[in-house]
Amino acid sequence: MLKRILLFTSIALFFLVCCKENPKGNTSSQQQTIVEKDTAKPIESGKEDIETKEQRFVLTEENAIDFFFNYADTLTQDKVKLTTTMGSFTVQLFDNVPYHKANFIYLARKGYFDNTQFHRIVKDFIIQGGNSDDKLTANKRREIGRYLLPPDSKKGYKHHRGVISMPSSERDNPHKLASPYEFFIVVTKPGSYHLDGSYTPFGRVIQGMNIVDTINSVPVGDGDWPLQNVYILKAEIL
Repeated sequence: MLKRILLFTSIALFFLVCCKENPKGNTSSQQQTIVEKDTAKPIESGKEDIETKEQRFVLTEENAIDFFFNYADTLTQDKVKLTTTMGSFTVQLFDNVPYHKANFIYLARKGYFDNTQFHRIVKDFIIQGGNSDDKLTANKRREIGRYLLPPDSKKGYKHHRGVISMPSSERDNPHKLASPYEFFIVVTKPGSYHLDGSYTPFGRVIQGMNIVDTINSVPVGDGDWPLQNVYILKAEIL
């Protein structure tokens, strides 16, 4: 009889231990699964947020005018200092040529002009900058956008010596729309007035015209490209 009691007691204890251990093992497995799923969800959500934030604003023919119209209203500065490999000079931009002024300051702030060149130099006439044969310049243009600006040549400004103006695009361009990435500075004394009405003066050199003259004096080769590269190292808003 005693043996039976001990046997039943042993069996009861065995089942009691098993019943306590099994739920413990199941709980551990469920917690592990929940943690892995909870860890994965924020990662996927984060990727979507990053992709949304990385959608860049790009200027186009359709949005450029509205953008620069609104951008011009935010501007308080009107001077830009250009530091080149031959020295520095400063231009002051005209307030009543809003699209061209806003465009120039916007590109300067975006760092577009940095490491571009004065790629065309015509003796006693102009120096033209804002381009380069470096791939970096083409990449910057692609990131900023492809657009043109309308001419604004009826504000009474003439192409006096020291005036900064914007060339026309080389595209099929009967209306002489301006190429926004380039500019030229008149060197001619007292000016190059045959350009009036065809191009848009949007500022003038107020300091460092001697540097402009120095750049205009470098030797050039075919296509008026200088034999010695003249880089714009930095464009700073003052």
